[in-house]
Amino acid sequence: MNSIDSLYGRVGRRLLPFLFLCYVVAYLDRVNVGFAKLQMQADLQLSETVYGIGAGIFFVGYFLFEVPANLLMLRVGARRWIARIMASWGLVSAAMLFTDSATGFYLMRFLLGVAEAGFFPGVIMYLTYWYPAQRRARIVAIFMSGVAVAGVVGGPLSGWIMSHFAGRGGLAGWQWLFLLEGLPAVALGVLALAFLDDGIDDAAWLNDEDKALLKQELARDGEPRAQWALRHVFGSSRVWILALLYFLFVMGLYGVGFWLPQLIRNSGVQDVLDIGLLTAIPYGIAAVAMIACARHSDRSGERRWHLALAAFIGAAGLLASTHYAHNPVLALAALSVATAGILSTFPVFWTVPTAMLGGTAAAAGIAMINALGNLAGFVSPYLVGAIKDATHSTANGMLLLAASLAAGGALVLLCVGRKGDML
Repeated sequence: MNSIDSLYGRVGRRLLPFLFLCYVVAYLDRVNVGFAKLQMQADLQLSETVYGIGAGIFFVGYFLFEVPANLLMLRVGARRWIARIMASWGLVSAAMLFTDSATGFYLMRFLLGVAEAGFFPGVIMYLTYWYPAQRRARIVAIFMSGVAVAGVVGGPLSGWIMSHFAGRGGLAGWQWLFLLEGLPAVALGVLALAFLDDGIDDAAWLNDEDKALLKQELARDGEPRAQWALRHVFGSSRVWILALLYFLFVMGLYGVGFWLPQLIRNSGVQDVLDIGLLTAIPYGIAAVAMIACARHSDRSGERRWHLALAAFIGAAGLLASTHYAHNPVLALAALSVATAGILSTFPVFWTVPTAMLGGTAAAAGIAMINALGNLAGFVSPYLVGAIKDATHSTANGMLLLAASLAAGGALVLLCVGRKGDML
């Protein structure tokens, strides 16, 4: 009989590398507009506010279609639905190269959000089909470290594409960026059809004994998770509190994601390839930090302080980045601390709703929390852009994001128990 750890090692080797790669591409296609901005803004004559709205309007489309997309996954199955999402967002992302005005910028970013809606909450729900609660923070951390790796790989890659391909075929560097970083999602969408299974029962690479062991582990989570009707999900104060928490954390995530290249440029670095290489440093440190934090949280079973302290560290890093804004070394160190703290909140956070909700309640609740929380992806870049236009500085915008993270940490201490239960 296989040990359960050995069995979960097989499951992880089968699922996680592919899902991780998908998320790297997803996050890269979502935030590469931050690099495109370095050339596109001048070419299209976009103000900082217009850029902020365009960067953030992705999340309006995302918000409107997130819950329906996740509910459809229950009907269609994870394999086909994840494949559809990836192929469609890859095509839209590549088509961003045709952007020629502020209106076109808004439209394509909105459509990108519509196309990608359902991917992240769908994968989070999909992982609950395989992993029990006590293993989940570490697994979600490995999946979500795709955000950090997208920063490590995406920064240098984006800088290289924009500097190396500029002018080729009559296209600007930022146009090549959208094209070359969008098409891999289409290929991964096709591969998902062949690689993913809808659940344990559909996995031909597991024998009956393996399947029984995995189901037994899932059953050890204890009492069944809530199987509420949709009206109860939308009326649950706990779901709304979690959505607010996620909103406050996402404010910090996309403040860094969309503005990190600009913040590094503001510190005195001007070459686009150098900026790309330097953005890899905060994300590389964050990848290690978020997995270490999640692993320790799983081993100890403690969620509350792991989550709150990560948020407070993220806030402190952003505050320090404003103080050292004109010193490239210290600014990068502060941004590395901020990015590590911010990203470490997410895998621990997702252990709370996934332990609380099941069935249709999980599909709707996880999607609702993610959709409402990701509205911060619209609010955050818009406010930072508007503040920069008004004050000619990103410092006050970073202070706003730091305050958001600190408020999130305080709310965790008020509302989340030590084991991740809602108080």
